[in-house]
Amino acid sequence: MAGRRPRRFIALAALSGVVSAAVFLAASELVALVVARDASPILAVGSFVIDIVPQPLKELAISTFGEFDKVALLAGLGLAVVIASAIAGVLQFVRPPLGVVALGVAGALSVAAIVTRPGVTPLAFLPPVVGALAGSIVLVLLSRRLQAWQRPIFPPASGEQASPNSDRGMDRRRFFVMAGIAGASAVIVGVTARAVSMATSSVEAVRRALRLPAARSTVTVPAGAELDIPGITPLFTPNADFYRVDTALTVPTVNPDSWRLVIDGMVDRRVELGFDELLAMGLDEYAITLTCVSNVVGGELVGNAMWLGVPVRDILRLAGPQSGADMVLSRSVDGYTAGTPLSALTDDELDAILAVGMNGEPLPLEHGFPVRMVVPGLYGYVSATKWLTELTVTTFAQDEAYWTPRGYSAQAPIKFSSRIDTPKIGKPIAAGRIPIAGVAWAQSVGIQGVEVRIDDGDWQPAMLSTPINTDTWVQWFLEWDAAPGTHYLSVRATDNNGELQLEEAAPIAPNGSSGWQRSLISVT
Repeated sequence: MAGRRPRRFIALAALSGVVSAAVFLAASELVALVVARDASPILAVGSFVIDIVPQPLKELAISTFGEFDKVALLAGLGLAVVIASAIAGVLQFVRPPLGVVALGVAGALSVAAIVTRPGVTPLAFLPPVVGALAGSIVLVLLSRRLQAWQRPIFPPASGEQASPNSDRGMDRRRFFVMAGIAGASAVIVGVTARAVSMATSSVEAVRRALRLPAARSTVTVPAGAELDIPGITPLFTPNADFYRVDTALTVPTVNPDSWRLVIDGMVDRRVELGFDELLAMGLDEYAITLTCVSNVVGGELVGNAMWLGVPVRDILRLAGPQSGADMVLSRSVDGYTAGTPLSALTDDELDAILAVGMNGEPLPLEHGFPVRMVVPGLYGYVSATKWLTELTVTTFAQDEAYWTPRGYSAQAPIKFSSRIDTPKIGKPIAAGRIPIAGVAWAQSVGIQGVEVRIDDGDWQPAMLSTPINTDTWVQWFLEWDAAPGTHYLSVRATDNNGELQLEEAAPIAPNGSSGWQRSLISVT
């Protein structure tokens, strides 16, 4: 019996490890609030995981969780922390000081994850160091209380006296009191520190108070641009519904008063602009549809918005790109980079912009406030950098952007596509005359026509909405006399160059999916 541990003590040892980990994280958040607000261990490790996860797993996460992929990652990290800390608690109980060693390793890994992030401050290493120290102290104290409590259960060694029951009861109470106080304090301090950090560093109030200058030119939305059909995607995607796919685990908060944009690299002169200087260049309105390379055939990672911004060509003209340059490496405040062909940013016929407004208001925080890039005709991963802070004129041969070494093409023009919005898969419809409707897009080229096929019948031309321009999607519809049973609905588009949408199915990597959407619909 002396070599065995009752299960309840193993469970309580695991609990002490979890409490100690909570103290670790809470102390780290508290110190980060004072010295380095971006030095949260859990967020730094999460960002590190995002960077190293193989491309197939990234795509699986996006396709499975959509815009909640960051929430799923944080939940997974939280579960991993609970399991690892429970193991550390058991190790400290049965083989001290292995639990403390485990916490020390966690602290070292957190420091490594933090100090390798872009824009790290000199004291960023301090929060996980203090957190690991605080967690280790609590783990040692709890483990000792637990050992003192369980020791009298076993037969005393020769010449020793067993502790009286009152001492055992005291040790038990001390363990639970200490665990309760430490755990409650960790939750209160950690949550409060994180909330204060987010509130005091948040620029949402600044954004709400910001009044952007009126546009010098506006977009005219022609009559017939939006169809009145239930279930069809709106012409303009509301900001709250606009897709979000990026590598930021938490939304960066950038105050426009301190925002700076640097244009350097292969240029005649280095240029640095502030937010007010950017606005002073004059704002114009642009209607542009954006598409994510992770959008599958028939997917929803595509959206249309009315943007307010400044042409990128005007910004680059200030610096004077040199001959031989063919790429602009844009950089976000969180270190993300995108490589965009220089020609796409300097073409007078292409409205590549630095956007500051979206659908009549300043950019939402999650969509790049205060400044982001918007480039028609290119997938977002090579053009749509959010929280923009730097433009480096360079070459594709010299520099690589974030996604290129992760299996994606360096250059990625959008493969135009079409989608059925209604009727929807999995929602039976009543027999009778109904509209088949959806959207089609070919950014920078425009859609010439859309065709629909029911089952294996002939392709039928759909009616199109009036396009705003060649950079936005169009809505389409076809009236259908739906008979009871199951039917396959297929859609394909033709662009303004007369090219037919690719029928051959292709995966997301390396440069976007392709294929015709084919939906199975049940008619009752």
